[in-house]
Order: sequence, then structure tokens, then C-alpha cells
Amino acid sequence: MFDNNVFIEGTCKNTEENGKVTGYEMQTHITYYRGIPLSMINYVKVAVDGTEVPKEDIRFTPDGIDWFTLDEMETVSAIKWEYGTPATVRVLKEGGLEKGSHEVTLTVCTRTAYIPVPLEGVMTRTVVIE
Repeated sequence: MFDNNVFIEGTCKNTEENGKVTGYEMQTHITYYRGIPLSMINYVKVAVDGTEVPKEDIRFTPDGIDWFTLDEMETVSAIKWEYGTPATVRVLKEGGLEKGSHEVTLTVCTRTAYIPVPLEGVMTRTVVIE
């Protein structure tokens, strides 16, 4: 139901720090109609060409400033991911994604105080790294 909110088209790219490719990232919209604290994100998953990325290699920022591991987000109640603001999901991987075409799947699952089931969105996109 929330699949169209996940994995904003054209946002997947390799990331660099100090001239070295350290991973790749993509942006996503929230799978809910309003903002939530990061502690209410059940999970974020990334898979590339059918292989799931280890949880410990994923980082998340709702604002481009504060970055968190998925484990850290479980206790972050003071920082919210606001509706309409794209968040960035980054994967730490030396060298990033190889040049060429890849099938990248992003899954974002959130929960709310008054809906008894998690709200999950899944989107697979073909991305080309040049």
C-alpha cells in the first residue's frame, strides 16, 4: 500500500568521502501520512541484485545532518522523520556499487501508536551506476 512512497526514483548513487567511494545511498519517503520519531521505524532493508545487505552496514538520516545505525534508531525518540521530507538510506560498502545496471530493493517499515500492524513499503528499481 505504501510502495510508491519508498525509493525515490533517480536518487541511488555512490557516495564519496575524501575522494574515496565508501558506499551508496538512496532516498525514501515515509510509509505513513505524518511524521514519526525514528524509534518508530521497525526496520529498513536493502537488497542489491537479490542479496540482502547486512543490517550493520545501513545508516539512516531523516535530515541529512544526523546519521544513525538501525540499532541506534530504536532509542531515538527526540528526532522525527517528517512527512514530505525525504530521508536518506546509506549503505557502507567500500567501492560502492559497481558500474552498470543493478536491481536495488528498498524496504521501509514503520509503526504508529494506534494502528495495530506495521506499515511496510517495498520498491525495487533498476539503477544504473556510471
